[in-house]
Amino acid sequence: MTELTPEKSLEYLMNMGITSLAPNTDNVLSLALGGMTSGVSPLEMAAAYGTIANDGVYIEPTFYTQVTDSDGNVVLTPNQETRQVFSKQNAYIAKTIIQEPVNSGGTATYCRIPGIDVAAKTGTTDNVYDRWLCGFTPYYSAATWYGYDNSEPVVYSGNPAGQIWDAVMTDIHEGLPDATFERPEGIVERKVCSRTGGLATSRCRNTYTEIFTEDNLPETCKGENIIPKENLKLWTTLTRSRNNRKT
Repeated sequence: MTELTPEKSLEYLMNMGITSLAPNTDNVLSLALGGMTSGVSPLEMAAAYGTIANDGVYIEPTFYTQVTDSDGNVVLTPNQETRQVFSKQNAYIAKTIIQEPVNSGGTATYCRIPGIDVAAKTGTTDNVYDRWLCGFTPYYSAATWYGYDNSEPVVYSGNPAGQIWDAVMTDIHEGLPDATFERPEGIVERKVCSRTGGLATSRCRNTYTEIFTEDNLPETCKGENIIPKENLKLWTTLTRSRNNRKT
């Protein structure tokens, strides 16, 4: 966030439907850890996670699908706002990151659903005042909060928000076909130097494989003691186009 700036993060959060932001007081680095003046509602959090699940497309949440009269005629349908917030390639990378707490011995392994990809993230605020579980599958996005109207510690064995999320999501996915997060075109795999974060060469001793968008690769490692990770151009510069939209 230091590189991208809290201002840029606030811009993305607002585009993902978060309306409780305070630009003057939330424009700080603690935003990266959820340090917000007013917090976020579970409804807006579910919609924000849904933006990732929907390949970068935000869909305004609604509480109904349609209204019919006594004869079965449709008299009202919701007019949900939608907008592309980021690319499906970046959405896919975010999906793989949020799968880690479920798949790699993390804090949400109990949220696994056999045959269906699950992305989930737990959250706990200072003094254990709030417990969260937010996540999604190829079918549904959901967010669960557990706490009190007046802040006091949540005393519970495990994460009660996570257990509620798991129970509801397991139930509504019962009988649904197996489903995975589909990798879009434009995603590439490259070996990375563990020390510098640059694309690995034959001289790099410790490497791992990472995925990237094909138009935003880090520089090639020029030696483990030459280029520190912080000096690599790991991010694509955001510019303002002629029609004043940021790209």
